[in-house]
Amino acid sequence: MLLRTAWRRAAAALPIAQGLRVKAPTRGLRLRVVGHAPQSAVPLDAATAPEAESMLRPLYMDVQATTPLDPRVLDAMLPYLVNYYGNPHSRTHAYGWESEAAMERARQQVASLIGADPREIIFTSGATESNNIAIKGVARFYRSRKKHLITTQTEHKCVLDSCRSLEAEGFQVTYLPVKKSGIIDLKELEAAIQPDTSLVSVMTVNNEIGVKQPIAEIGRICSSRKVYFHTDAAQAVGKIPLDVNDMKIDLMSISGHKIYGPKGVGAIYIRRRPRVRVEALQSGGGQERGMRSGTVPTPLVVGLGAACEVAQKEMEYDHKRISKLAERLTQKIMKSLSDVVMNGDPEHHYPGCINLSFAYVEGESLLMALKDVALSSGSACTSASLEPSYVLRAIGTDEDLAHSSIRFGIGRFTTEEEVDYTVEKCIHHVKRLREMSPLWEMVQDGIDLKSIKWTQH
Repeated sequence: MLLRTAWRRAAAALPIAQGLRVKAPTRGLRLRVVGHAPQSAVPLDAATAPEAESMLRPLYMDVQATTPLDPRVLDAMLPYLVNYYGNPHSRTHAYGWESEAAMERARQQVASLIGADPREIIFTSGATESNNIAIKGVARFYRSRKKHLITTQTEHKCVLDSCRSLEAEGFQVTYLPVKKSGIIDLKELEAAIQPDTSLVSVMTVNNEIGVKQPIAEIGRICSSRKVYFHTDAAQAVGKIPLDVNDMKIDLMSISGHKIYGPKGVGAIYIRRRPRVRVEALQSGGGQERGMRSGTVPTPLVVGLGAACEVAQKEMEYDHKRISKLAERLTQKIMKSLSDVVMNGDPEHHYPGCINLSFAYVEGESLLMALKDVALSSGSACTSASLEPSYVLRAIGTDEDLAHSSIRFGIGRFTTEEEVDYTVEKCIHHVKRLREMSPLWEMVQDGIDLKSIKWTQH
């Protein structure tokens, strides 16, 4: 109560002292403003309408990068941010006990989502740390007998960089290629396993093209060859059904902010029977069964647990709804535009991640034109490099098509109106940019661009 009173006084005094009017940032989305309740509790009068219009933010269609926090998750977290602030590792008083109870409940919620035992869940700062613990931890623990690992060319950067780091330590790593569909060849995986292979790491759903790998089949192969199997499931947990026992998964990485939970928290599943041993990366107080020292952030893990519980209850509904919206988006674009390619396997695919290449259009130009929609590109438009995405290169996409790709993300809170608005804007700008392109003009005249020999000046 004292804190609330002090906060009100400070908030009231600030504009008086500075002579400024406090502006509340609005998350007004251009479509949501029309058909939904206002985002701000303060009504906007006619005088402030132009000002509010200038503050409107783009529609959010980039859920592979991060997801908004589900309000139900925030509700679960709030008590542990304000009232229940004890250290969950304090064993001598009630503040510690209540935080520990909340932490263990969250562990149970995460375990339930993937069919694991709660004792097999270790809380981390996110999927990047989980991937590092899984890959480096297993490799270093078994290094005296096994010095070989297997992964794929389309893994997340933290997996590939962890493997490169191990190569510098003297380990051997096989980077399996993928087929044009983005899926690995299981026969190539079997052939790559050696007597000294300690770990196979293959992601469940790709973050760029949404392709689902045959995880259950990979798990069976690894189990039969007595090799540990790790999967980076950051883009899959809570979105598609996963069971670590049925799929014979030994280690799994989970991220909080990919499933409508808070940022800065994740988990790693590490099998107990048969036991998988990992060497800890972090030294300290021996929390999390000695595998991840450091005080567990109670509010964040409560948020992760709540997000997992909500995802488990709503997975089927969300999947059907997202599938319907994804189909709506792809069909409308494909019907209105020619020379559009969907990257990745259309069948073994998570519907909420759609990667399309628009031939004869630069991905950078299209992203800049679509400023009303928050999207990302499959090409490296957002980095200093002009090289196309390594994932699209790995599936054999032509360089010009790789440079023209856009990733559309559809999530729990995406509306039909937002999809229609995005499609409308996308079609308009692709047509406009193609009209400006000399390459498009040449193609319309029947010229085969691959037959032209370009010269440099």
